[in-house]
Amino acid sequence: MRPLRIAVVGGGWSGLSAAVEATTRGHAVTVYEMSPHWGGRARSVEAAGEAFDNGQHILIGAYRQTLRIMRTVGVDPAQAFERLPLRLVAPDGTGLRLPPGPAVPAFVRGVLSRRGWSVPDRLALLARASGWVVRGFRCDAQLTVAALTARWPRALQRDLVEPLCVAALNTPSASASATVFLRVMRDALFGGAGASDLLLPRAGLGALLPEPAVRWLGARGATLRAPARVESVDADGAAWRVDGEPFDAVVLASSAVEAARLARSAAPAWAARAEALRYEPIVTVYAHSDGTRLPESMLALESDMRSQPAQFVFDLGRLAGRPGLLAFVVSGAQPWLDRGIDEARDATLAQARRALSATLRGPLRPVRVLTEKRATFRCTPSLSRPGGRIASGLAAAGDYVDGPYPATLEGAVRSAVEAVRRLETPAS
Repeated sequence: MRPLRIAVVGGGWSGLSAAVEATTRGHAVTVYEMSPHWGGRARSVEAAGEAFDNGQHILIGAYRQTLRIMRTVGVDPAQAFERLPLRLVAPDGTGLRLPPGPAVPAFVRGVLSRRGWSVPDRLALLARASGWVVRGFRCDAQLTVAALTARWPRALQRDLVEPLCVAALNTPSASASATVFLRVMRDALFGGAGASDLLLPRAGLGALLPEPAVRWLGARGATLRAPARVESVDADGAAWRVDGEPFDAVVLASSAVEAARLARSAAPAWAARAEALRYEPIVTVYAHSDGTRLPESMLALESDMRSQPAQFVFDLGRLAGRPGLLAFVVSGAQPWLDRGIDEARDATLAQARRALSATLRGPLRPVRVLTEKRATFRCTPSLSRPGGRIASGLAAAGDYVDGPYPATLEGAVRSAVEAVRRLETPAS
């Protein structure tokens, strides 16, 4: 088809991915980003001369579109990530570790060898996972993850279901969609060799995609405008105008709130659906302990709403060459934010001192706390998410757009790729 002049509104992972995809397909691209920083909600933040990520994002081997876009802009995933088979390991060394190899045998071997679970618990997990496979990873759309696994042994709920649910959906199991959870489990645990592998970033989030994508786009003639807040997107016959500038098509890759504002006149029903989304925050507590090195780059922590906020801790000394720096992640953090960020920080540090008492080599002192209040949408049962098509020549991209995944980087990138291809279809 003829090359299009495409405007991309938003310079996060979805917006930059849309711009890269459109450029590779021969279109002329202009990207607008309201912030002076690229990367959206998955970026590096400078503070007191140091860089901190506003969340510790994990990729998995099943994130094929994200890895493809990274390679396109010159990022080598083998260098950018520590890649290892799925493991949910506690500070005491117990936990699930999948061996390398084909997905199903690896899962069976990992479950059977998991220390800390009774033999009946292990067999129960294999039986239930087999039931998922037989049912095609489908369930009643009204079910929550907690309801789906209500009859499971408590050890499996505590050590597997709850950490996987909050890591993948950033929504507590009591209110998280079982349908979406099963889709993630299908692609991760049964999506082929390496699909469930953890990819832990060795560098800041900015270096994984936003910064190289901006360089790549600039070298290929794309127009990059930041900071530049778009005030209006208006239909102009079969084309569109962005703040009065003509384009053949537009991708709204901003937040759902911003996209709703810009799309309201063209598609009020779509805008209303985007505005109706509710959100879950993520809090990251950075702390330093001289001489400390965790036994794993990432450990799973037992969490609860009483005194243990964090679900995971990352050793940034092992991952990023910053010895002694630990990042504690509190997903589904709204109850803790309601109690105050200072209480969330102090409770996290107290939890860390207890859970890591055998590992800490020096006093644990807080360094920085970062809060992303709208980190992800609340992934609840039967949630009505806005679609990728807004109007003819106007598409949406973002982790909130309707699709098989929850609010993940892969969901954001997939929606971006689909948005560009949708714009190439005249009927769209």
